[in-house]
Amino acid sequence: MLTTDEKYMKEALKQAEKAYALGETPIGCVIVYQDKIIGRGYNRRTIDKNTLAHAELTAIRKACRKMGDWRLEECTMYVTLEPCQMCSGAIVQSRMTRVVVGCMNPKAGCAGSVLNLLQMPEFNHQSELTTGVLEEQCSQMMKSFFKELREQKKKKSEKVK
Repeated sequence: MLTTDEKYMKEALKQAEKAYALGETPIGCVIVYQDKIIGRGYNRRTIDKNTLAHAELTAIRKACRKMGDWRLEECTMYVTLEPCQMCSGAIVQSRMTRVVVGCMNPKAGCAGSVLNLLQMPEFNHQSELTTGVLEEQCSQMMKSFFKELREQKKKKSEKVK
C-alpha cells in the first residue's frame, strides 16, 4: 500500500518521464491541494531554450492559475530532484506549505544540500520539508539519463575520429 507521499511522488515521476522522453534532464513535479493535483511540470530548458523552464516553476505557474492566487498556502509540492536556488526561492515566495523531495542534489540543491532556502528563519515564510520519498526510483532515473548521455557523447566523438 502506497503512502500519500509515495502516490504523489509517482505522479511527479510520470512528469520526469516526459522530460526524459524529450532528452531533457528528467525532473518532474506536481503540486497538490486538498488531495487533488493542481499543477504539473517537467524540465523543458533545452526544448524551450529558457533558463526558467524548470519543472517546479511550470507547476507553480499552473497551480497559481488554478487557485486564482499567487499564494499556494496549504499546498504540497512533490519534486523528483531537490530544487535549485531559483526554484527554492519561488517556493518560498509562493508560500508553499510543504515540499516533498525524491532525491537530493549535492551539487546544486537548495533544500538542504548546498543551502536550505526553504527553511531559513530570516525569510517571512518557511516550508515543511520531507526528503527521500521514492529516493531510489528518482535517483535511478537521473543516473540512467546521464549514463545514456555520456554514451551518446562517446559515440559522437568516436565518429568524428
